[in-house]
Parts: sequence; C-alpha cells; structure tokens
Amino acid sequence: MKLTAQQLKQFDEDGYLFFPNYFSAEETAILKNEVPGVFTQRREENVREKTGDVVRTAFAVHTYHPVFEALVHHPAFVEPAEQLLGDRTYIHQFKINGKAAFDGDVWQWHQDYGTWKADDDMPEARAMNLAVFIDEVNEFNGPLWFIPKSHKKGAIDASHDLTTTSYPLWVIDNDTIAKLVAQGGIVAPKGGPGSAIFFHGTLVHGSPSNMSPWDRQIIYVTYNAVSNAIRRFKRPAHIAHRDFTPLDAWSDDCLVKAAAAPRQAAE
Repeated sequence: MKLTAQQLKQFDEDGYLFFPNYFSAEETAILKNEVPGVFTQRREENVREKTGDVVRTAFAVHTYHPVFEALVHHPAFVEPAEQLLGDRTYIHQFKINGKAAFDGDVWQWHQDYGTWKADDDMPEARAMNLAVFIDEVNEFNGPLWFIPKSHKKGAIDASHDLTTTSYPLWVIDNDTIAKLVAQGGIVAPKGGPGSAIFFHGTLVHGSPSNMSPWDRQIIYVTYNAVSNAIRRFKRPAHIAHRDFTPLDAWSDDCLVKAAAAPRQAAE
C-alpha cells in the first residue's frame, strides 16, 4: 500500500495519519483472537500494571508468534514506513498495549523519540509507529491523545518518570504541554477494530486511564530506518531490538496464511 502525495503532505504537516478500517475484518479478527493467548503467558516480555495481574504491554511478540511476525511484514505497514522514513526499515520495537477495562493505567505525555534517543542512542527521529486497533477505540476507553504539529519541535527536554506507572517514560512537563496544546490543540483518533494510526517519532502524545468496561488493545510496530540504527544497548533486547536486517514485504494475504499454517504446540 503506497501513500498518496496528499497523505505524505498531511503527515508532514500534522505528524500523524488515521485510517478507519485499514485492515480487513478477517485480518483484524485473526489478530484479536491471538492476543489472549499472548497475555496469559508468564514471560519477561509481558509487563503488568502496578494495580494488578493485568498485562500493560506485551513486547516482541513478533519474535515468537507467526501471526504477529506476518503483521510486521505486511505490505500495508512495510511500504508506507519505507515511504515516510525514506529508507529500508527494521523493527526497533513491537508491542501490544492492553489498556484493559477498569485497569488500564495512564500513559503520560511524551515523545517516543525522547526514549529512543536517551536510552537507545538513536541518531535521528527517523523511526515511527504504525499501529492497528484490535478493539473499538472510543472516548471512554483511553484513546490516544495527540498534539498535532508538535513533531515540528524536534526532541523536547523530558524527565525520566520511574514512579507513575509500571513502565518508565521520559515525560514532558505540564507547562510545555500547555504551550504546545495552545498552538496545536488535542485530537483523539477513534474508530473500530482494524483502524490504523501512523505517527511521527517526535509527535507528543499520551492517553488517559481506562475507567470504562471496554478493553482498548492496540498493536504498535516501530519501524526504524536501517541507516538510523541504535548505538546503545542499555535496554533489554526484547524492548530495543538489535537485529537491523531490512524487512521485506510479504504478500497481501500474509496474515491469513500465517493463521492457517500448522503451528508448534508451544509458542
């Protein structure tokens, strides 16, 4: 899937693109059906909420699960990532954020590149997230909040918050957020399962807690330009990957094929 000139222009101006129903109902159902089995596993890649035994984030699922391996090779992700980053790409990070009903905690205001720069020594903001909704995302279940055009500010000074949630973030102070919102406002893209968001590595974003009775699961795939590989291996390999091999796009039906293929008993 190739982005149009207008879509490329919009991404450059606003820092994000939103696509309702980007993946088919069949593909989305395949992804959704596999998530519970991932979340039940006791493995170091699964980070749980501070408040209970609920998965906040499942990292690196594509390294051991064939369906999610297929997702990172899906041409609907690989081809736009190459266009937007101007290079072949590799996976810097893969995660499924759970944001469970009643238990999903806040994600503070931050830029993803703030962490990639501070912790991973990523040279430039030439990495980005391509995300797909597994559930309906509405105004009640903790949608992503974006500050449009904030990516134009580059890397913003941030502090390392190690206490608010179970996962540390480099967060931006309230005064800076207030100024950015005065300039760009806040948007919260919402839509049904299979919708997708592409957003810039320096776009300021966060999300409120999920007080609703509805889960809000989103898969995030972080593509990085191969010429922009990280230079510090401070974080675990399942969080900041060390395999810089360029990704090839697989067939359009790769998710369906992966779901139908025989699978080993232990995943």
